[in-house]
Order: sequence, then structure tokens, then C-alpha cells
Amino acid sequence: MQSNPDLVVIGAGAAGLMCALTAGYAGKRVLVLDHASKAGKKILMSGGGRCNFTHLASTPAHFFSRNPAFCISALKRYRPEHFVELVERHGVEYVEKAPGQLFCADSSKEILRVLLTECDWAGVELHLKTRVEAIERVGEGMRLTTSLGILDTGAVVVATGGLSIPTLGASGFGYDIARQFGLEVTATRAALVPFTLTSQWKARAEALAGVSTEVAVRCRNGHYREPMLFTHRGLSGPAMLQISSHWQPGDSLAIDLLPATDSVAALAAARGETPKRRLSSWLGERLPRRLAQALVEWHGGDGVLAERSNADLETWAARLHDWRIKPAGTEGWRTAEVTLGGIDTRALSSKTFEVQGLPQLRFIGEVLDVTGELGGHNFQWAWASGVACGLAL
Repeated sequence: MQSNPDLVVIGAGAAGLMCALTAGYAGKRVLVLDHASKAGKKILMSGGGRCNFTHLASTPAHFFSRNPAFCISALKRYRPEHFVELVERHGVEYVEKAPGQLFCADSSKEILRVLLTECDWAGVELHLKTRVEAIERVGEGMRLTTSLGILDTGAVVVATGGLSIPTLGASGFGYDIARQFGLEVTATRAALVPFTLTSQWKARAEALAGVSTEVAVRCRNGHYREPMLFTHRGLSGPAMLQISSHWQPGDSLAIDLLPATDSVAALAAARGETPKRRLSSWLGERLPRRLAQALVEWHGGDGVLAERSNADLETWAARLHDWRIKPAGTEGWRTAEVTLGGIDTRALSSKTFEVQGLPQLRFIGEVLDVTGELGGHNFQWAWASGVACGLAL
């Protein structure tokens, strides 16, 4: 192990590895420590194992924070095209699954391979299965007590991530370090996470498990048009994950099942042109058939369109375009993709990520109160914050 490295990075995830390789190429002696048995575990499982590694249109507007201006500097300096250039240099093939959302064509392992290769080339030393037991300031540097022994270093970068997916090793360790040095940690909660339902609605969702349809969903000031997926426990899919960042316990979701249709006009036209047509048939052409059949069962049974009054058509249009449902909660940290909230960034420099008055200590990535929308934005924040911090050391 290096003696008296210039920099110790705690956390071998996306932000930590990016910071380490950047500082290494700048001539710093860098040591990365992680308690896990493998580097980049969250990278490996992300995007269904294919890693949505950036979003081409990522901007500060795609992030949540109590201090929204904080992320602007880093995101402007390291943009999506910079990371794309890196993966292309390493021959990683990728696909654009949705507008702007880039995924590995094969496996998330390719992104981790790029980061570990670059760390190796930059002279970064990585130690896994290593506990950090204490951190203290000693003169102009920092001292770490670890399972490897005592380490003295010029600076410590905390890249320990948030609380999401504890089975991968997530913990509140980064928040504990922040509090030790007098930083505030804003309230944290699971984000980009599926919803759970109870009683009747849970049974209905369970009967439709696996059915997906595009919807428009609203809650508070959030509005998204994405696919929604019924599960055995409730509602998931991109639309629900996105809106979960806006949802608070007790809130209802307003879901438009046919966002591209004027249902009153379309139903009236169908009633005139094909009066003997059944409502379930009309719905089945616009929605998955299992969902169409469930809707007529939930709301009083099927029937031919000729039997429907104008008031009936308006009632059905309201059901289709403004379905109100109150989730019981979310699936929590177990399946949450990210953590909403974290270390208050008002105590940090947006250029260097150093703690004000203590430049030997820095925080980057998900551990901060900066949370992106679904679609590669959180990885882009990891790359950008890692590079900005690495260059400033």
C-alpha cells in the first residue's frame, strides 16, 4: 500500500473511480478504499445489467436539490459527449434505447472495465474489503484509521453513495462523516422507486402484473409521459419511477391512460359509426387487452356503445384521462435507484467540492443533495462531479 498518498478516495463506485483516475492523470498519488468485495457493484446492476451511462440532453434542469445552482458548474465542464468519447476510445458499443438515453449494447461490465483500466493507467491503487474506522484532521492533512492500518494523506474524497439498494453495500457512512465535520444532511428518502398499493388496488395490480402501457402522470409539480408497469405489489415502470421523486406520503397520482387521445370525441365518433361495438373492444385497440377488460370490470361491466349516453362517455373519458390513485408507499431502499436528499451542498465549493474551511475534505456523487431524473442523469452527475473534484486536487 502507498505510504502517505496525496489523496484517498473512499468509495469505488462511479464517482469515486472517476475522481481517482482524473487525479491520477494529474500526477497525484491516489488510493481508493472500499468495504465491498467488488468495485462498481451499482454500475454492474444498473440499467438491467446494461448501464444507462449518460443522457445526451443532461442539464441542471434534470436534477433535484435544495441548492439547485450547485450542480451547474460541474455539469457544464464535463458534458455527456465527454464521457461518450471516453467509452468510444475503449471500443464500448452502445445503443440509444430512448431519446438521449445511452446504454451498453452488451453489458454494464464494459463501463466498469473502462474505469478500472483508466485507473490502472493513471497509477491509482485500489483496495477492496477495507474498512475505514475513523477520520480526523491532522495539521494540514487528514488521518484515516482503516483495517489496513493508519493512513496519512493530503486530502480525503468521500464518494460513498447514498442509501439505495443496501444489498449492494449502501450505508449512511458518508453522511456520518459529514456530520462529524459539522455539515448538515438534508432529509433523505428513496427515489426512482416503484409504488406499493394496498387492499383492493393491490389485488387489481397483481392481476395485471406484467402489463405495461404508456401514460402521462402528474403529482405536485412533476409531469412525465413514460411507460407504466403493473406489478405484484403495485405500480412501476419509468413513469412511476420518475414521479416518485415528486411524491410525498398521502399524495395521489393523476394518471392519464390515453394521453394522445380525445376520448370523448373518439368514443362519440365510434358510437355513431359502429353502434354495436362493445366498449371493451374500443378500449382494447388503445390499451393492452388485459387492462381494457379490467377497466370495464372495475366500472360496472361491458356493453355496446349505442347504449352509452353522452354523460356516460364523459364519465369514461374522466376515468381514462384522470385516474386518481393514492399509493400506500414505495418499495423503499430495497429497489430505489437513487437517494433523494443528502449532504447540504451550501457548505461546499461547486468548483472544487471541498468543504468550506476544510479543503482537505471533499464530497462527490450521490452522497450529496443532488439527485437526477431517470435516464442516465445520475451517472452523468457521478462523472461530472468526479472529474471536477479530481482536477481541483
